[in-house]
Amino acid sequence: MKRVGLVVIGRNEGDRLRQCLLSVMGKVAHIVYVDSGSTDGSIELARSLGVDVVELDLSTPFTAARARNAGFAHLLQKEAQIEFVQFVDGDCEVVEGWLDTALAQLEAQSNVAVVCGRRRERFPEQSFYNRLCDMEWDTPIGEATACGGDSMMRVEAFQQVGGFNPALIAGEEPELCVRLRQKEWKILRIDAEMTLHDAQMLHFSQWWKRALRAGHAYAEGAWMHGRGTGHWRRASWSIWFWGFYLPLLALGLAWPSHGLTLLLFVGYPVLASRIFLKQRRQNICTQHAALYALSCVVGKFAQIGGTLGFLRTRLLGTKSTLIEYKN
Repeated sequence: MKRVGLVVIGRNEGDRLRQCLLSVMGKVAHIVYVDSGSTDGSIELARSLGVDVVELDLSTPFTAARARNAGFAHLLQKEAQIEFVQFVDGDCEVVEGWLDTALAQLEAQSNVAVVCGRRRERFPEQSFYNRLCDMEWDTPIGEATACGGDSMMRVEAFQQVGGFNPALIAGEEPELCVRLRQKEWKILRIDAEMTLHDAQMLHFSQWWKRALRAGHAYAEGAWMHGRGTGHWRRASWSIWFWGFYLPLLALGLAWPSHGLTLLLFVGYPVLASRIFLKQRRQNICTQHAALYALSCVVGKFAQIGGTLGFLRTRLLGTKSTLIEYKN
């Protein structure tokens, strides 16, 4: 593991950061923790464990992409021989054996830039919203188009594409993977336990804010790469249709149509039914499949808010005010 380094990012993660760092201590060549303005003693905690700490400049807006890039740069300054970097969020614990498994995959396949595994929610039973996170992360195994915040990357590939785009407030990992795939690198998701995530998402407002960020990410990703690669064009169109055009048409023409256009709202239960049946075909239990279907439909309205927010910031040249759901 002398060729593997690790970058942790976080802000006010508390005991979750301790669990994260303890899960990787002594297992890689070097660990860097990048802090985005914590006020809960996270910096002191990391230093007490002998971990290098990078404190981001408060004068520049925080983004996960910027934090990971800063951690990567510091890591290679300290350990120039590192060939692979495990990125992990500070609210995640790395599962025993994952680092060896991911390294073996990268060593065996020289055309693979990124390896990721199963990210699980630590307490899925704690709330509906935690359960939704756990379901969203259960994605197909094999060659993938994108990874999440936890993954092991090849240094050569990461440097070749210039790392993460620091201006993105969300969706930075899939955007990086677009550029990697354009350079003929592959993204691989394997059937191995990778990290345990502690979402602590207990309130509707947290889930709604997370969906807003997703809408912003879909819109920005499609804006940047949609024409050339089709990146998130279909998802963005779905958000516009269900979150904006259909309700606008149904309500806008309700008076002249004597209420007939209100029948268009039947489309929402139809959409939910399609998602529900798809989940059931994947052997998801009835309760969880229904929950997931409902969240997908209701989430369209939050996502259109994030989409419109992106357009506003793009057209007016202002900075987005969206932040993480837990901050």
